[in-house]
Amino acid sequence: MGTPIIIAKKTSDTQQDIVLHSQFANRHGLIAGATGTGKTVTLKVLAESFSRIGVPVFLADAKGDVSSLAKAGSNNSKFDERLKILKIESVPFTAAPLVFWDLFGEQGHPIRTTVSEIGPLLLAQMLNLNDTQEGVLSAVFRIADDQGLLLIDFKDLKAMLSYVSEHATEFKAEYGNLSPASLGAIQRNLLALADQGGDQFFGEPSLNILDFIQTDAQGHGYINLLAADKLMNTPKLYATFLLWMLSELFEQLPEVGDMDKPKLVFFFDEAHLLFDNASAALQEKIEQVVRLIRSKGVGIYFVTQNPLDLPESVLGQLGNRVQHALRAFTPKDQKAVKTAADTFRANPEFKVDQAITELGVGEALISCLDEQGIPQMVERGWVMPPYSAFSPISLEERKTLMAQSIVAGVYEQSLDRESAFELLQQKVVDRQQEALQAEQEKIQAKELDTQAKQQEKEQATFEKQQAREQERLAKEQQKEAERSAKQRDKLIQDTVGTFAKSAARSLGGSTGQKIVRGLLGSLFGRK
Repeated sequence: MGTPIIIAKKTSDTQQDIVLHSQFANRHGLIAGATGTGKTVTLKVLAESFSRIGVPVFLADAKGDVSSLAKAGSNNSKFDERLKILKIESVPFTAAPLVFWDLFGEQGHPIRTTVSEIGPLLLAQMLNLNDTQEGVLSAVFRIADDQGLLLIDFKDLKAMLSYVSEHATEFKAEYGNLSPASLGAIQRNLLALADQGGDQFFGEPSLNILDFIQTDAQGHGYINLLAADKLMNTPKLYATFLLWMLSELFEQLPEVGDMDKPKLVFFFDEAHLLFDNASAALQEKIEQVVRLIRSKGVGIYFVTQNPLDLPESVLGQLGNRVQHALRAFTPKDQKAVKTAADTFRANPEFKVDQAITELGVGEALISCLDEQGIPQMVERGWVMPPYSAFSPISLEERKTLMAQSIVAGVYEQSLDRESAFELLQQKVVDRQQEALQAEQEKIQAKELDTQAKQQEKEQATFEKQQAREQERLAKEQQKEAERSAKQRDKLIQDTVGTFAKSAARSLGGSTGQKIVRGLLGSLFGRK
């Protein structure tokens, strides 16, 4: 059997307790009411109660005042007045064991996850993409998976979007049309998210969601407090982060069925942010997780001003409800009061819709599941006082607790291993080197071609010079042969002439001359 948790005492008879049975705490719940009606105190009382019975808690500190859980409370006039109403003599003031978390790493241990882990559906919600852009983003994730490119941090996603944009034509046949307009819209929204600090959410070491499920040496569950005052300025990031946590728990935790107490309880403050402007696909995912995660031993308690902030499909799954005062000044307010009243099992002792508008600060209408898991009739009661302080802790106290935390030093130092950004950068470098090498080869080929042409030209010039030289030598040889021939002819003539003259002298007189002419006239002719 579970443990009954006293959360209030009946207004009509403060001797009677209003309890929440721990075995049905995973059937989820709602804390609703206008600003200043006591929602934060109810939140603290439930968180402390779960912690004391050994159930870890996660809750978001939207205004920065829930850090007071880390400090023991003390008496004051208002507190003592509440004790008199509840007929309680004293409260065992004590601090709850806290672990501080912060997506921005300023007021707590940093929380990170990888782009791949959060996935295209939640990322599209975070970036406020339409259906077409969401489809393109899903294709980008598929391309990264197919090419073995890890999407870890913000720069990985930016590099991947640029890569797909540059090669959209190549991917079209396999992945469909990846329009430049959609890719550009995704890139612009990504830059806007980075300007809001959302880029710090992506990276490593990634949060081990099971670090939320721990107890201290006394067996008390740790209360994991998320600093959300700055985070509320980026509601898309806040909502996406909460949904991612639920999805991670749903995937990692085993089915456990009914237990004496939950493994973990979530309190989602400003719950309407989970559903505002959510796409149909995302809202369906939220409803599915809320419906099924209780079988993993996880309870979810939505904290909001108005029950109308939640879809009916979710509202119908909340078995434990605490409704603080609502004001009915306008028709819309009156509708909210009626809706809140209709969600309770009626009590014949009072009119629920009227009571909602009459509740005092710290007073609420409460309905929890009984021992058989059946919704009890709504009761009007005063919420129990918290054991912790009302004033938030100082920055120095927060730093001291963070230094002593069970996860101190685990997530502070970010990691940057090789992923899509580095691999795509390497591809760019490789392409540049290939282009440079091709250009160098082209230049070398051109130089070799120029050298070959120069050699051919020089060879042709050399051959022409040789031919001219041979022609010159041939002409000189011809001239020399001609001179030699003339000299030979002259020598013959001179020799013959000398012989003739000698013969003429030997014969003497005219007779001799005649004989010579007669003998030699055919050679020299007559004179």
